[in-house]
Amino acid sequence: MKPAEWPQQPEPVTEADAAAVRKQLGRPIRGAHAVAWRCPCGQPAVIETEPRLPDGTPFPTTYYLTCPKAASAIGRLEGGGVMKDMNERLNADPDLAARHRAAHEDYLARRAKLGDVAEIAGISAGGLPDRVKCLHALVGHSLAAGPGVSPFGDEAIDMLPEWWQRGSCATGHTEPQEDGA
Repeated sequence: MKPAEWPQQPEPVTEADAAAVRKQLGRPIRGAHAVAWRCPCGQPAVIETEPRLPDGTPFPTTYYLTCPKAASAIGRLEGGGVMKDMNERLNADPDLAARHRAAHEDYLARRAKLGDVAEIAGISAGGLPDRVKCLHALVGHSLAAGPGVSPFGDEAIDMLPEWWQRGSCATGHTEPQEDGA
């Protein structure tokens, strides 16, 4: 799966976006700075989050994947052992390791534009820079940054089904999909 519009320019979070994410997550969004990537169904799918939440909590996950259909499909990848293979390749391929570390640096640079939070300095997400720990975080970063920035996020995106094909994840009007997404 390759989204047609990838990457997109971040957009301010509207009241409708906040309501959609509330339906997706089952709770209100916290610390949202922008919609970093909108699903082809039109709903927010990746929220760019402030590095410090409104209650003062440091929050290192700058790109928060909110779409439950995408998250479910990614969970199936993780459950299928994809990360084990990725970690083995990461440890065996110095070029891939360098690109994964560059993704970490990109993540930190993007977060720094939103603010400096000393408690999370040098901490990114998804296992960066030394391992692959959470494909949800890597896919969120990849969708926000665009192809070629996060090698494992890009790979995971290539493996995902077109989860948006049978309705929006935020309207309650979805149809069951054969692939389970």
